[in-house]
Amino acid sequence: MADSARPNFENGNVFEDLSGVSSSSYENPYNAMIDTCGSALVCLNLGKPSKSAKIASKEIQARYARHRDARNAAQREKFFSKDFPGVSIDPILHKLVNPERYPDFADTRNCLVFWARPPRAVKTLIADLQQQLRSVAPNLWLMPIENLHMTALEITFSLTAPEIDDIVGRLSAKIPEISDYTYHHRARLIKPKLSYDTAAFALSFEPAAGESLPEGRSPEDDAYTYHHLRRDLYDLSRSTGVEVASRYVVPSAHLTIARFVNQADISVTEEVEQPDPTRVRKLLEQIENINLELYHAYWPKEGLRIKEGGQWVVGQERGLDCRKGVLWYGGGETVRLGKGFQDLGAENSI
Repeated sequence: MADSARPNFENGNVFEDLSGVSSSSYENPYNAMIDTCGSALVCLNLGKPSKSAKIASKEIQARYARHRDARNAAQREKFFSKDFPGVSIDPILHKLVNPERYPDFADTRNCLVFWARPPRAVKTLIADLQQQLRSVAPNLWLMPIENLHMTALEITFSLTAPEIDDIVGRLSAKIPEISDYTYHHRARLIKPKLSYDTAAFALSFEPAAGESLPEGRSPEDDAYTYHHLRRDLYDLSRSTGVEVASRYVVPSAHLTIARFVNQADISVTEEVEQPDPTRVRKLLEQIENINLELYHAYWPKEGLRIKEGGQWVVGQERGLDCRKGVLWYGGGETVRLGKGFQDLGAENSI
């Protein structure tokens, strides 16, 4: 059964699967989506995917879209609620960005993860989106561009440094294989969209399902989705005897790009931290404008190539980054960086 000892919420926002899939009865929670969508045969060393597996990639994409759109809609309702109390402030980040008020404060939460690092084109897109958000919310904390990451697998979180080092030691035999895994298992992500809640903003993607294929890639290659990749990383990690104690497992492929660290951007005044409906509406309108721009400029179009930044084959430029330490906001220390590739074609060993 999936590890779920710790609650799946952060800064007042619950992370629940809104795709209509339940993983409660699965030892590997990623298998729930894969089984539901009928693509269980897309596995390591089991040969080329079947026709049904290719069809299933469309269903997996649809489930990711359902989750993403449902969550954005629910968050929009929160912002426009007459009882909206204000944005959710990350208390630790708030202290870190105000060292004059908290000079002795230090974040002591040590974690262990495998991160997917975005390629240059995605980083360029994110830098532009950050500035568009800053134009209506100038007090946002922005994730430094070189710290951007998507958590392919979180092994554990909020432990001490010695506890993390012990887990690294037990996982060490598999770390090279896991960090290099994306070199021969290339999952493609498309359809970028700004996702948000009352605490943060993220650029999210959906697994590809044969749309606007880059040169050297076939529809069959998209049958191995980002969700299959996460499933395999989970199994490889568990094969060492290490417990995978992720905060949450939801169908999402996202990179956090900005966080609220105070109420200033949606308040009536700096002195009165009461939400101003006009400022809240302006922020939400900017989000909608950004997503409309992303749809028209970066989503797949029949017969056309996807604009750079609008797709990402995980492992492009850099393999997975096995990272440990105080890394909640993109810091920490690399244990091993996997082998990357430049082309967007397929080299899937599935």
